[in-house]
Amino acid sequence: MESFWGILSEAFTLVLSWDPDLVEIVGLSLRVTLTAVGIACLIGLPLGAVVGAFRFPGRGAVALMLNALMGLPPVVVGLMVYLMLSASGPLGVLGLLYTPTAMIIAQTILVTPIIAALTKQVVEDLYAEYADQFASLGVGLADRVGALLWDARYSLLTVALAGFGRAVAEVGAVMIVGGNINHVTRVMTTTIALETSKGNLQLALALGVVLLTLAVLVNGAVMALRASAVRSAYA
Repeated sequence: MESFWGILSEAFTLVLSWDPDLVEIVGLSLRVTLTAVGIACLIGLPLGAVVGAFRFPGRGAVALMLNALMGLPPVVVGLMVYLMLSASGPLGVLGLLYTPTAMIIAQTILVTPIIAALTKQVVEDLYAEYADQFASLGVGLADRVGALLWDARYSLLTVALAGFGRAVAEVGAVMIVGGNINHVTRVMTTTIALETSKGNLQLALALGVVLLTLAVLVNGAVMALRASAVRSAYA
């Protein structure tokens, strides 16, 4: 059996040489994940802001539901999306099963509650500072939500990062609805699982290196933006 250092060396060679298979897998992973996180932000940010800033009948139940859905088991989400998109399901006519679109749907369902629940907490804390000012100026609902989201934009970058981390590391749901089909729906996490089981540790480790690098880069970008915001506030 090849040594650990030999496998690690070959893995870095694959990364540095821009191996075509690796580039294809990483590209699809980013396309699926970023699309899902983008859709989840479009839904979750306004939803979380409304729940965090306004009192309405059933607000407690909505907040409880968002918190509960943060722990959705990925395989259950994958199963439900599979049933919806299968030939016998209500959306089977669309032919989306085993496509990147199905994977985006599954990831969006997983990430949206996280985005919404974390946004609720951020906005709820911020709204306490602005409530009297909003009331005195007669600011409407839409304007309040917009102002709160803009003022909390740097904190919400961390929220989006949490959603990205959940989505990019997802295996179960995307495996079920995507099928892990080569050159069609094979993403980083499903490929790592498959190639490890086959003993192709070089490609699996190379993809693991890319995943770790992405995590470091995204975290670094968010920290830089937040530091810039702090400097601007004290300038």
